[in-house]
Parts: sequence; C-alpha cells; structure tokens
Amino acid sequence: MFFSTRPVRWLNEPEHHVADDALSLTTRPGTDLWQRTYYGFRRNNAHAVLTAVTDQYFTFTATAEFDYSRRFDQCGVIIHQDAENWFKASSEHERAGLQRLGSVVTNGGWSDWATTDLPDDVHEISYRLSRRERDFRIEWALPGGAFHQMRILHLAAATGPVDLGVYACSPEDGSFTARFTDIGLGGCLWEPHGPAAGGA
Repeated sequence: MFFSTRPVRWLNEPEHHVADDALSLTTRPGTDLWQRTYYGFRRNNAHAVLTAVTDQYFTFTATAEFDYSRRFDQCGVIIHQDAENWFKASSEHERAGLQRLGSVVTNGGWSDWATTDLPDDVHEISYRLSRRERDFRIEWALPGGAFHQMRILHLAAATGPVDLGVYACSPEDGSFTARFTDIGLGGCLWEPHGPAAGGA
C-alpha cells in the first residue's frame, strides 16, 4: 500500500482510519478546507494523509470511493503546503440528484473554486495529478473510462518538495467513510508544451 512504504504526516488525523490494501478514513463533522474568498470564513481542519515528494516532475494517481450523507461531503486528492497554499480536487455532494466535481486552488490565503455538475449516483472517481515544477494538471475518470482534464494550475509556494496525498471532510453535521485505492506515484505523464504540440 502506497502510504505504508513512505514517511507520512496527518493533517487533522481522523479518529477512525484503516490502511491495508486501501486507505479508509471516516470524517468528523465540521471539517473543511477554504480560505476567505466570497464566503469569508477560513477552514483548515479537513483530514488528509500526506507524503513529501521532492521530484519536480511526477504523476500521482488515486481512486476515491464514497457514499456521501450530507451537503458538502467531499473526498479526493490534495497538495497541502500550509494553511494558505494548497490545492484539492474532489467531488462534493450538493443535494439529492446532484454532486459537483471541482477543484480549489489557494495561493497566498485566497481560494478559488471551479466546478462541473455530476449526477449523485457516481460513487467512484479516479484522479491523476501531474507536476511540472510549479505547474500542475489534474485529470479525472469514471470507472472504466478515459481521463479528462479538469484544469491546469499554478501553486506559487511549490518551489521545492510538495506534500501530496488524499483527503476527506464533512463541512456540515455529517460523517462518511472515504476509501482510497490504486494510489501510486510515477514519472510525469504530462507532456511538455511546445510549438509542435499545439493547443493553448
């Protein structure tokens, strides 16, 4: 299992977690990650297990399995440098019939949020996060499907090693268990951009 072979640290270790062939963790109510923008509040108490990666070029993969119970329940992948500089990608329960697949980039204590709608009968999503120095690309896939690009982003604080891993939280009064499988780290699958490559 990926995290059993590397030094790790917990960000807000949950009371219940199990690591065998997968990692399972159960959220506490009132846990979240956000900084300032629009909503005004600041939260840095989500549960995350992180490992430091020194490579400037890599691809990190993980599959999240979940069955949300309350609004804003979420789980996915994360880079967490400190409370004011981080990135997360996840699905998030919105209401009956709807969840949002989204990503948040937080630079210098200000968060953004980019989303697209998903039906709420999706209970498994795979993520692929690639690094090229301080730039990153996040992709997602449904079971058995191809990966699709979510966004390209820049983390100003990613000047050296980054702390990356998986996370889960329940911002309101709910609790659920997230299960993470197929966690891996390898060479960068994000090809360099150049005149011959085309695209934006």
